[in-house]
Amino acid sequence: MSADAKAVLTTHSPEETVALGKRLALLLSPGDVLALIGPLGAGKTLLVKGIALGLAVDDPREVTSPTFVLMNIYEGKMRIHHFDAYRLKSAGQMFEIGCEDAFYGDGVSAIEWADRVSDCLPAEHIRVEIEITGKADRKIMFAGTGQRARSVIDNLSASQ
Repeated sequence: MSADAKAVLTTHSPEETVALGKRLALLLSPGDVLALIGPLGAGKTLLVKGIALGLAVDDPREVTSPTFVLMNIYEGKMRIHHFDAYRLKSAGQMFEIGCEDAFYGDGVSAIEWADRVSDCLPAEHIRVEIEITGKADRKIMFAGTGQRARSVIDNLSASQ
């Protein structure tokens, strides 16, 4: 088994967070799962918007936090399953809305508030923790175990 992969990147504006998401999108493959963690306003949805732009989603303006619908699907070069676990009370509720089909399907999955449903996440996923460090500054920490996570994180760090 591959060793853990880690990287810490910094953005200084919402536009830089979106640009980071675009770079990340170019490294993703079907079955990749991103566990997004951070407080309200940290930029989780902005990162997903960047991923959508990088994957040529038809209308990236449609990328919004799915807090009240729990999951949005965006079609582009690759399907994006965008979950929001903020209102969920258990990992069981994630299973009920079909997370396994998304995780092991033909697209990528991004789960906002993933720490609330960590029991449903596949063993190999990429944890993306966003910390607010200033008015527009964000420290974005990537961590994962396994060959896919190492490849994505190492290549993302190299592109910084």
